[in-house]
Amino acid sequence: MTPPPDSAAPEENSAVVFPIARSCPFAPPDGYADLREARPLTRAAIPGGKEAWLVTRHADVRAALAHPAASSDARHPAFPALGDGEQAVAAELRPFIRMDPPEHTRVRRMLIGEFTVKRVRELRPAVEEICEEQVRHLLSRPRPADLVGDYANRVSTTVICRLLGVPTEDLEFFRRVTSVSGSRSSTAEEVRAALAGLFGLLDKLVDAKAADPRDDLISRLVTGPLARGEISRQSLLSQIGITLNAGHETSRNMIPLAALALLRHPDQLELLRSEPHRWPDAVEELLRHLSVADVIPLRVAADDIELDGATIPAGDGFIALLAAANRDPRAFDRPDTLDITRPERHHVAFGYGPHQCVGQNLGRLELEVALRVLFDRVPTLRLAVPVEELPTRSASAIFGLEEVPVRW
Repeated sequence: MTPPPDSAAPEENSAVVFPIARSCPFAPPDGYADLREARPLTRAAIPGGKEAWLVTRHADVRAALAHPAASSDARHPAFPALGDGEQAVAAELRPFIRMDPPEHTRVRRMLIGEFTVKRVRELRPAVEEICEEQVRHLLSRPRPADLVGDYANRVSTTVICRLLGVPTEDLEFFRRVTSVSGSRSSTAEEVRAALAGLFGLLDKLVDAKAADPRDDLISRLVTGPLARGEISRQSLLSQIGITLNAGHETSRNMIPLAALALLRHPDQLELLRSEPHRWPDAVEELLRHLSVADVIPLRVAADDIELDGATIPAGDGFIALLAAANRDPRAFDRPDTLDITRPERHHVAFGYGPHQCVGQNLGRLELEVALRVLFDRVPTLRLAVPVEELPTRSASAIFGLEEVPVRW
């Protein structure tokens, strides 16, 4: 691994210990700003005894993730996995987010039709119904209630399971499985055990959909690509599993964080109440500001990747830090300010390049509806404990809070 040419001093060449914890749920980890200004491409010591490059500036993150030499294949020895067993499980199961073109492109095309703007727009009434139902559940709970467990987790799981065609009676099982498989504190054995249970249930569901197809994603995959021999049964189960997990985790963590961010900025919340047409803009700004999927883009340079004055050498792993990029003053005016009237819409909260999140349109809709319904139905919502006492899910691949006690 060779240092970038502008990193000559010994102290600048020393590896950063990564990942770095957030000291505040509403800001990137401490040190990101210093790295972005002084060491925009720097080495990091990551779990498992490996090293990887950290990419921190907005332009560099976009350039690196869009580069044809940026490989997502988890089978590469330098793949910069951050969790125990994460690389082994990904290399074994081959979810499409850990594949490269043309294989990645082929599988992605099987899913993309379910997440187009038109298809997601058609899902709005169902998402509104789910959020209304879950806010009633929240209001029925003793106070303080948990905004995560009593609302956000239930909304996110119900929405993705409805899209997939998972029976209602299996929702609790899926919630338990995703809490294990989505945590980087889980061991490889724990993840495998959770996924074995998940795949066992999905396997039975595939048979049920083949016998009696319905209007859902699994039915369309079973009667389409699987029936035509375009995908193996095992690969199909892996793709359904990653869609379920990713669809649940991001919204489960964004909804409560975004709600708290608005409560901490009452002027922004009041603007939304008086001008509700601004909700889509608010969602974009909250995605940028919070950047919960900060360390999802794990890559290996299959060839040298030239960035602004520096190079990621061929064969080295790198991590594109989305939270650092989304607070880059070169790309955003007053980047640390939450401003729902912000005109810039080029954040990288959903990644960038060929692996940009396939479900981003659904994620936007779900966040908008969940927040609108919550604040419309619970106008006096407030946090029941100081922010400093909120437990974070720092070991999760997606940043979030374990629980958020609220009153009204």
